[in-house]
Amino acid sequence: MEFRHLGRSGLKISEITYGNWLTHGSQVENDAATACVRAALDAGITSFDTADVYANTVAESVLGEALKGERRQSLEIFTKVYWPTGPKGPNDTGLSRKHIMESIDGSLTRLQTDYVDLYQAHRYDHATPLEETMQAFADVVRQGKALYIGVSEWTADQIRAGAALAKELGFQLVSNQPQYSALWRVIEAEVVPASEELGLSQIVWSPVAQGVLTGKYLPGQPLPEGSRATDEKGGARTIKTFLDRPNVLERVQQLKPVAQELDLSLAQLAVAWVLQNRNVAAAIIGASRPEQVTENVKAAGVTIPAELMTRIDDILGDAVITDPAETAKSSPASR
Repeated sequence: MEFRHLGRSGLKISEITYGNWLTHGSQVENDAATACVRAALDAGITSFDTADVYANTVAESVLGEALKGERRQSLEIFTKVYWPTGPKGPNDTGLSRKHIMESIDGSLTRLQTDYVDLYQAHRYDHATPLEETMQAFADVVRQGKALYIGVSEWTADQIRAGAALAKELGFQLVSNQPQYSALWRVIEAEVVPASEELGLSQIVWSPVAQGVLTGKYLPGQPLPEGSRATDEKGGARTIKTFLDRPNVLERVQQLKPVAQELDLSLAQLAVAWVLQNRNVAAAIIGASRPEQVTENVKAAGVTIPAELMTRIDDILGDAVITDPAETAKSSPASR
């Protein structure tokens, strides 16, 4: 396993990070989830990402139980706050001081820890003054409940405004967690340059484009049974963006010779691809089976030659989504 600094901070995280969105507490039974976490630890992964909203708080509980007994100082545990949890009352969502201060305590209890290494604003909250949000995060840090603060799916302008307030309040934003893959590159034009300037890293989710870049979805063929595309709990909706685009599946199959040249599977190639971006600190992988973890960590430390990166660009062509406006769409205009 390779490790990278998170932004300009002194914190190092494993460049392959284990995440449990859409798996723990929903798609995967607890025993299988624990087996996946054990496989991640055995592979050298030390960083684990979750959120209070995943399976309506259950994913945090499952991860906390799976990590129980591990040396806390040897782990980096990330979680997030924004989306509705619990009974979903008027104050059970967003980035108000009330919701942040109550949510961090709930997350720590479920994760069975006194602090998280990284606490992230899961989306930008248009309904709360940014000053209120950043002051609450500053207090969470001063109370020792989170060591570092990050954001997720914020635009470049939102990151700039948040970073300026954080500096005034005596802490720093160290990371952004966006969707990023060879097929979804909307952060490259604006978010990455702003992050490099301000000292933030990207911790990217969906490096295999919801599974499309694994090559298991074949052109003109039925969707594989049990795959994310057939999951009505949320997976089918999230993968639809890619499956609905013309020629995507055909282009992905054309990547096989590139993967073979590097002695990688298509999934490993996809994870390795995002790690070529110097602003990416980690790629988040999920798993429903331990062997998926074992396979995906082989992307760590891989260098893809420039000529092969160019060939990947040529193959994917106009199937790639690059519009930076897509980032703003991910944060609801109102709660």
